[in-house]
Amino acid sequence: MSDNNFRKPVRKAVFPVAGLGTRFLPATKAIPKELLPIVDRPLIQYAVDEAREAGIEEFVFVTGRGKTAIVEHFDTAYELEATMTGRGKSLEPLEATRIQPGNLVTVRQQVPLGLGHAVWCARSVIGDEPFAILLPDEMMYGSPGCMAQMIEAYNQVGGNLVSVLEVPMEEVPSYGVIAPGASNGALTEVKGLVEKPKVDEAPSNKIVSGRYILQPEIMGLLETQGKGAGGEIQLTDSMAKLIGQQPFHAVTFAGRRFDCGSKVGFVEATLAVALDRADIGADVRAIAQKLLG
Repeated sequence: MSDNNFRKPVRKAVFPVAGLGTRFLPATKAIPKELLPIVDRPLIQYAVDEAREAGIEEFVFVTGRGKTAIVEHFDTAYELEATMTGRGKSLEPLEATRIQPGNLVTVRQQVPLGLGHAVWCARSVIGDEPFAILLPDEMMYGSPGCMAQMIEAYNQVGGNLVSVLEVPMEEVPSYGVIAPGASNGALTEVKGLVEKPKVDEAPSNKIVSGRYILQPEIMGLLETQGKGAGGEIQLTDSMAKLIGQQPFHAVTFAGRRFDCGSKVGFVEATLAVALDRADIGADVRAIAQKLLG
């Protein structure tokens, strides 16, 4: 295969949203965790907006039971819009939530077998095209967005890319870590991938941070991928097999990452976004100072 075969436009993005959100119970008993708001936008909206900014045209949600509200969030709410229009209220807050009919596809992950399995569930929708993956739990905050930065790098080098961030070495056992090769600015060649290494065995402090651009050949590898860490089908294991077979790079994200899969990370993201808002930032800062004082 020529390198040109690894440079097809990235039009589709997969959003794995089948998780049960047990760490946020009882809030997530009836509400998907992806719809919990960071200020006034649900978590999933930040990920979708990031993908849109990067030029993504088709959105594939890998869902589970009880997750239909996620799809409804991106649908037209006729009664609500008609009521707001009748009262002279702006529809601007709702306009950003709409995804055009035909551009949103849902597939079911019927058994919770991990991220690799969730991605594999989208194989028939992805077909023979490269695609992006965005994990909504990992909120990437910056401008331009993380996926836009990755698409810019993809247009240069093609192939497969992951987003990485540098963390203190003592934190690497909690993440997937790259074995780095040559670097050029924010772009680093990936020589290997290690899932949750011990500190003294970690090849670097560059952790994979929830954003991927992968070639369609990953689906064939996931098809036969055995269970790995935690008894789940690990995406990292199949990605590692592409290294050396196809171009593989990491992009160091110029921005901030919030782990919204944890309560502390969720609160941190909410506070950071609120402080950064022109409409409420000053008031939130005053409240925070009052509480801390």
